[in-house]
Amino acid sequence: MSTDEQLMQALVQQSHQGPRDLTLTTNQPRPVPGPGEYLIRVGAAGVNFADVMQSRGVYEGGPQAPYAAGFEASGEIVAAAPDVDSPLPLGTHVVGVGAGAFAQYMTMHSAGVLPLPSGWSDAESLGLVLNWATALAALRSMGEIKPGQAVLVYAAAGGVGQAAVRLARHYGARVIATASPTKHATVKALGADEVLDSRRPDLAEEILRLTGGVDLVLESVGEATFGASMTVAKPFTGRIIILGAASGHAEFSTRDLLFTHYAQVRGLHIFKWAAAAPAAFKELLVELDALIDQGVYPPGTPQIHPLALGPDVLRQLEEGRTSGKHALDPWCWTSCSDVPE
Repeated sequence: MSTDEQLMQALVQQSHQGPRDLTLTTNQPRPVPGPGEYLIRVGAAGVNFADVMQSRGVYEGGPQAPYAAGFEASGEIVAAAPDVDSPLPLGTHVVGVGAGAFAQYMTMHSAGVLPLPSGWSDAESLGLVLNWATALAALRSMGEIKPGQAVLVYAAAGGVGQAAVRLARHYGARVIATASPTKHATVKALGADEVLDSRRPDLAEEILRLTGGVDLVLESVGEATFGASMTVAKPFTGRIIILGAASGHAEFSTRDLLFTHYAQVRGLHIFKWAAAAPAAFKELLVELDALIDQGVYPPGTPQIHPLALGPDVLRQLEEGRTSGKHALDPWCWTSCSDVPE
């Protein structure tokens, strides 16, 4: 392999000053698969709020700048480490996570990749091991949702939020969702019963008026809404599953739980949960397969952008100006709509 063939295009986070310091390089060394890893030719890389948090240096355990950015992708296996147990054939398209996804090539550990559902493209499969797995785990494995119960889904126009609305309705729940006003129609079309602006000052009062108290809260906003979440969760039986903290981390104490609010509060980091409870995670993936077969989980329709526009996409995501799933294609330069996988 020549020197030029060992280099690739990638986005590198130069500092912890946010997406403005995410820069495109054309001479990033192509990674080499380590023990148990595949080398993946990236077809599409998912953009997530965790990428924004990492760019600000506020993601617990996140990479230290400078680093190759991105962590979710799908693409083609082009090489495998010698020690990979029962390797998938070269050319298999998979979806998974690993460092440096905003690039033409990346590595993924073989234990964490999934072959794409039959007939799905790389871009359509994004969200399988992140957005949909998170939503399903929050609703079912941890949230124990039941038909007829009320669920509050924050940031319902985002990747996890849209999946959560679809799944909650499928499992027979009543869905109260929040989104900015321009995104209300999108969320309503997914099946939400009510869509509210999370910034309204009477949010908790309005949710209580509509529901009398919710059984499950999927909390991804954090500081700006956590007080409302504690207020609207039903005493003792209400569950709050914390998925993120886009507005910053909220503080609460044992005093709150003893004397003011009585909700059950749980945190969910999907990859740490999968590592700690692999059997439960495998059951979840089986359930996802069934949902795909039933048409409940359709192929994704992410908005695809050239890799060079990654910093702009992350800025829009940080400012709340995106809707649905967004992806980067490292092999297109202007319009990505007609680029083959």
